[in-house]
Amino acid sequence: MKIGIITGGGDAPGLNSVIYGVVRAGLDRFPDCKFIGYKFGYRGMYRNEFKELTRENTSGILHRGGTIIYSSNKDNLFHYPVEENGEIVHRDVSDIAVENLRKEGVDVLVVLGGDGTLSSALEFAKKGVNVIGVPKTIDNDLAATAATFGFNTAVNIVVENLGRLHTTAESHHRVIVVEVMGRDAGWIALHAGIAGSADVILLPEMPYSLEKIAQKVRERESHGKMFTIVVVSESAKEQGGQKVVGRVVDDSPDPIRYGGVAAKLAADLEPLVKNEVRSVNLGHIQRGGEPSAYDRLLSLRYATKAVDLIEQKQFGHMVALWKGQMGAVPLEDVFAGGNKVVQADDELIRVAKGLGISFGI
Repeated sequence: MKIGIITGGGDAPGLNSVIYGVVRAGLDRFPDCKFIGYKFGYRGMYRNEFKELTRENTSGILHRGGTIIYSSNKDNLFHYPVEENGEIVHRDVSDIAVENLRKEGVDVLVVLGGDGTLSSALEFAKKGVNVIGVPKTIDNDLAATAATFGFNTAVNIVVENLGRLHTTAESHHRVIVVEVMGRDAGWIALHAGIAGSADVILLPEMPYSLEKIAQKVRERESHGKMFTIVVVSESAKEQGGQKVVGRVVDDSPDPIRYGGVAAKLAADLEPLVKNEVRSVNLGHIQRGGEPSAYDRLLSLRYATKAVDLIEQKQFGHMVALWKGQMGAVPLEDVFAGGNKVVQADDELIRVAKGLGISFGI
């Protein structure tokens, strides 16, 4: 048997842990199995660029961040940019990737990715490729699983940085607005904001009022707290306003890149309060570094379950975690309910409100 592995979309702590787990568990189950990792995700499948994955060259990667086979969030092989007659046009080149899989004798393709990567995985499954999906995103917004690896690490990184920002904010009596990732879901902001003792948490799901934020700052001042920490998700917006777009990447399947809401909010808020208001965008710091112990364990559980599915020939499925147990869902069901976003009645919303945290509403 030969198993191919790809890592697609944005990087996340835990990708190497899954690669490590699939190779180790796979060799335990199928001693003569071979593994290859396609470089830069689907682009590697199209160009037939890969590296052999062995027990030796995957040794020591369990704790490493990033991915040793690299990743790309631009390469949709069903709408891929190619040059024709001196112009760039988009073509479906997926059949070339399928032929490359056959040429290399790949029996199973294990796809590590989020919604975009797994959407393509579903299309490859329809073309007859034996696909197993493994959910990855620091945003934790895949509805078909309770948790995605990378999320816990990202939250921990934000919490650590909030602790550092607390001390400088208190020392200078400043309001500090901290922008975190999450795309259109506020899970990182919500979890990290509560655990990191934020005073205001602004979510994409709950458009904020600038005056309500200013009221919270003044309320803290009235209680002798002369500083305020605001955590804002990258796609949060003011009531009646628009999300702040940092840039547009035309050759990406998801061209919109959020960014800059913290700087905008700081500029808008400062005239309404006595404090100096500063902004910080944690950016890709949230994706980097070693995965947390939780994410390492979750990654290894996903990897082992993926090998179970291969052994059972349960292809066209994604490994999923529900009620503490590993299971699998058909790839076509992964996107049936849309992305998982924060609901107004979520328990953590109630917890935060009970602690006096404002959501700017």
